[in-house]
Amino acid sequence: MTYIWCHGTECHKSHTQDRIRGNKGSKVLRTRKIKQSTGSEWYRQGLAYNYFCSQGCLMNFIRTHIQRIVALDPRTEPLETPIHDPERSDTYYNGLKITERGIDTSTE
Repeated sequence: MTYIWCHGTECHKSHTQDRIRGNKGSKVLRTRKIKQSTGSEWYRQGLAYNYFCSQGCLMNFIRTHIQRIVALDPRTEPLETPIHDPERSDTYYNGLKITERGIDTSTE
């Protein structure tokens, strides 16, 4: 079983019982170990929780490093998905006209 340390920037500052380490008189707060997922744990593979012990640690890391994260793959143009023209259909319900427009995103 392999472990890595949490990458959270403030993980070692959280005052929880599982982070306290050391002998009496020389105690420290330490970052948590993260168990790396195996092949049978398909739901955790590639997720951020392989590197962070909690969502709080993940968000602290993102807030600290967002500029560098975005610089890895900058977006200089908008993304677009081609669609067919929406078809308008009118239906009546209790004398009220209801207009629906369906958007078809299939690219056949």
